[in-house]
Amino acid sequence: MDEQLNQPTPEVADTSETVGEEVIHDSSGAPEETFSEETVSVEPVLVEAVLVETALGQTVQPILSAASALVGDPAKFGRVAEDGTVFVITPEGEKPVGSYPGKTAEEALGYFVRKFESLASEVALLADRIKIGALVPEDAALAVSKLKDQIKNLNGVGDLATLAKAVEQIPSLIEEHKEVYETRKASEDAIKAEKRKEAFELKEKIVTEAESLELSDSWKSTGDRLKTLLEEWKSISRIDKHSDAELWKRFSHARNSFDKRRRTHFAELEAQSAVVAQSKIAIVEEAKTLANSREWLATANRFKELMETWKAAGRGRKNVDTKLWQEFKAAQDEFFTAKKADLEKRQESMVVNLAKREELIVQIEALLPVTDVAVARRNFRELLEMWDRIGMTERSKRASLEDRLKKVQNEIDDLHEEVARRSDPTAIAHANKVVQSLMEAIDSYEKQAAKAEAAGFADKAAVARAAVEARRTWLIEAQKGLTEFTPN
Repeated sequence: MDEQLNQPTPEVADTSETVGEEVIHDSSGAPEETFSEETVSVEPVLVEAVLVETALGQTVQPILSAASALVGDPAKFGRVAEDGTVFVITPEGEKPVGSYPGKTAEEALGYFVRKFESLASEVALLADRIKIGALVPEDAALAVSKLKDQIKNLNGVGDLATLAKAVEQIPSLIEEHKEVYETRKASEDAIKAEKRKEAFELKEKIVTEAESLELSDSWKSTGDRLKTLLEEWKSISRIDKHSDAELWKRFSHARNSFDKRRRTHFAELEAQSAVVAQSKIAIVEEAKTLANSREWLATANRFKELMETWKAAGRGRKNVDTKLWQEFKAAQDEFFTAKKADLEKRQESMVVNLAKREELIVQIEALLPVTDVAVARRNFRELLEMWDRIGMTERSKRASLEDRLKKVQNEIDDLHEEVARRSDPTAIAHANKVVQSLMEAIDSYEKQAAKAEAAGFADKAAVARAAVEARRTWLIEAQKGLTEFTPN
């Protein structure tokens, strides 16, 4: 075998150099496959025509198959030229399929014969699977299409024409054996259904036993039995998704419920002092990490929570409790001392800032009443910038000042919007257009009324006069609205 693996590999005579290892080439000059134990040592596959027993118990006579393409020596359909090129002989003439440098003509020819034999065996296998109903008809049809392409593009030596004819007959074989497939499928489905039923019953039995053990106090034996039941569950095949999920939910609940009771039981047996100590050690460790925090509000709230947790943990051994409390208290005192110092420092600055805001709010309120909106807005923006630059002020006292500031701002903004609305060119133009349209309409209806009266149509004249009166009312309102605008 090692000797075979170290042999040079077939290639086309004019193929460019290879790097690292030699590769086999087909007649196109492109690498086809790496020369390995699998490609060199494949034994020729001789497929014979045999009688096949179908799933219905019928004996089927074979039609033309890949076996007939292998009758005799496939090598008689090929030859090797003096330059080492291997040719396959077809009804259309010779066709080069590749070369195998460094090998004898018999070895080169044998390689390409084996490629033909390998494909022929696939054809025979496909036919056999169809006959026994082992292949879905649609999948078989796809396989036929693939085999046709493989035969058409095969660089191998053998009776390609006969092999192609064998593949052409497979579609009729598919049609003839559809009933065989359906029968086999129905049989397999029935077997699967029976297996699912058995699996369901086994799993239901496991679940029932597990639920009966849920309240057991025999911790060791029950725990071992539940483990055994779990292994049994794993060994049983799956059933339908819904049933499997429901049964597993019940099984899992029973196991978890027992396990929870068991863990609770043994936890209660542990020394209470050790439990308390572990809880308080965790509290102390967190308190130490918070001692240097400058997130005053959040950290203060967390210290309160830790204190409640400390109380809830209960009493432990006196010497351990005392030591842990001293450590916790030291961390807590360090934080609150720093917090108090920072508050005192900020309190001084907040008093100064409050005085600044109280002085500034008087100047802001002096902007009212507004005589010139543009000037008032400019002065307000300047004062607001000064307001924002003032530092922190006590929240409770700043709120009333903010309300007074907001009142001034709203009044100035409202006046600005009113001025903008009255000086809007588009709105003025629209108002003028409305007035003009109404005047034109009044004139038109008056003419219609006069014309109707002259013609003796009193009803039409009355309608026109009514239209005139309605539009005069509208005109008065439109002219009144127009006077509210201030032209630029």
